[in-house]
Amino acid sequence: MNAETEAYVGIAGPMLGSAAAFLCFVAGLESSSRLLLAIAYAGFFLNLFNLIPLTPLDGGRIVAAISPKIWLLGAPMLVALFLWKPSPLLLLIAIFAAPQVWRVIRNRDALDPGYYETPLPVRIQYTTQYLLLTGFLAVMAYDVHQRLS
Repeated sequence: MNAETEAYVGIAGPMLGSAAAFLCFVAGLESSSRLLLAIAYAGFFLNLFNLIPLTPLDGGRIVAAISPKIWLLGAPMLVALFLWKPSPLLLLIAIFAAPQVWRVIRNRDALDPGYYETPLPVRIQYTTQYLLLTGFLAVMAYDVHQRLS
């Protein structure tokens, strides 16, 4: 495999999960069901969380095809999330992500350049998909949260 293949697999899960959450959202609006809206919120929020640009999360797999250096943005995001809502799961993700982030910081040759070599049109495609999906999920999670409040 290579980074492009991992990005393809990595974006499929959040896209399908977002579609399922959106169906719950529409069904919740149509039936005035707070339960379906709560399920939609959980789906939007979990998929948004999963898009944090750090491995082993799907966001880390996607941005690896764009540039592994983007993992450096995921580390402060994870710290901020931990400070906001402390969780052992966040610590576990940080432990798994730390070695790869450290390699990027040290700029070692441990990152196989052939593995991360992705054509520019593919990088643009994944950047666009990643940003649009992240924006959609943020807006939808906020909207459903407001409706449930």
